[in-house]
Amino acid sequence: MIRRYDAVLFDLLTALLDSWTLWNRVAGNAEDGRRWRMAYLLNTYSAGHYRAYETLVAEAAEEAGLPRRLSDDLAAGYATLEPWPEAPDVLSTLSRRLRLGIVTNCSEELGQLAAARTGADFAVIVTAERAGFYKPHPQPYQMALDALGVASERCLFVAGSPYDLFGTRRLDLPTYWHDRVGLAVPAGAPVPLRREKTLTPLLDLL
Repeated sequence: MIRRYDAVLFDLLTALLDSWTLWNRVAGNAEDGRRWRMAYLLNTYSAGHYRAYETLVAEAAEEAGLPRRLSDDLAAGYATLEPWPEAPDVLSTLSRRLRLGIVTNCSEELGQLAAARTGADFAVIVTAERAGFYKPHPQPYQMALDALGVASERCLFVAGSPYDLFGTRRLDLPTYWHDRVGLAVPAGAPVPLRREKTLTPLLDLL
């Protein structure tokens, strides 16, 4: 049987971890948490060059009508992040056959902390701070591909946000969108290879 991919790269904070619960808890309720989170997603994915992650989070809180200090509370909560229920088994199964990595819009400190919460070992973890750019700039994805030594067509990217679709298209990087919470599709977003509510279908695809 011919293997289609040699590696899988994952978005971290939405594709593998239930960070939505943390944002809602810090915000005080689900409505404020979602509004804050959506402002953050828009800001980080339009940032380009890296600016301090915590600053972008604070600015998004202010835009959502929340105190900027919540950025500090959110960072403190990274040590409590939990993977989606199926994520540990999916990662364990895939790691026996493929090389795994992470590409995340996060600071280096918080990205490493969050990656450890998955319980998995990754061959590479590229944060926005390390790459010098926020996704969907191609640099974070390309840095991870280079570290793994694989061509884009031999690697699958697992997105948690539709904004990743703009970046992965620029590199012809096949993309599986784990749309856990039912996000709206931005205007002009490329169509993913698959759009699923859980990570489980990855096992059949790979």
